[in-house]
Amino acid sequence: MKLKELNRLIEHPNLVEKRIKRYEKGKVIRKQLIDEDEIKGHIEKSEHNLKFIKDNIKIGYFDWGITGCYYAVYHSALALILAKGYISKNHDATLYILIKEYYKKGVNEEDIKLINKFFLDYQNLLFYIKSKNKREEATYSSGYKFDKKVVEELRLKTIFFVNKAKEILKSKKII
Repeated sequence: MKLKELNRLIEHPNLVEKRIKRYEKGKVIRKQLIDEDEIKGHIEKSEHNLKFIKDNIKIGYFDWGITGCYYAVYHSALALILAKGYISKNHDATLYILIKEYYKKGVNEEDIKLINKFFLDYQNLLFYIKSKNKREEATYSSGYKFDKKVVEELRLKTIFFVNKAKEILKSKKII
């Protein structure tokens, strides 16, 4: 997904709703009872991927480090949407639910104090998209040379995203 599309979705919540309904109709997104064990499993998978990333950076497999970053973020995103009673079989569909359920606009001053702790902001959503794009480049391109510094920065942002998801889930007393 391009940045322009993300901005359009954020500016037009009705568009997000339409896309979610289309995915629900195609059974790509489904409502599901909240399954705390499944949520915890996604978070454990995120943490497992964080270890995988660190190990791959040490041995110079930066392309796999990038791939691990994306999947750590993706499993955290799946945990978040499941906490809202959704299951998704599509990366973009997952993003639409994150926008609908966790992205907040028009907040008051008191909300601003809480937003960094309990909600996803624009940079979190942008990171989700950028990590997916980097993962696609690392996975599907024939190139395998990636800069260690770039991968390390991506790893740190991934840790931040996973921790943010854990904070949100802890605030709901799910994990």
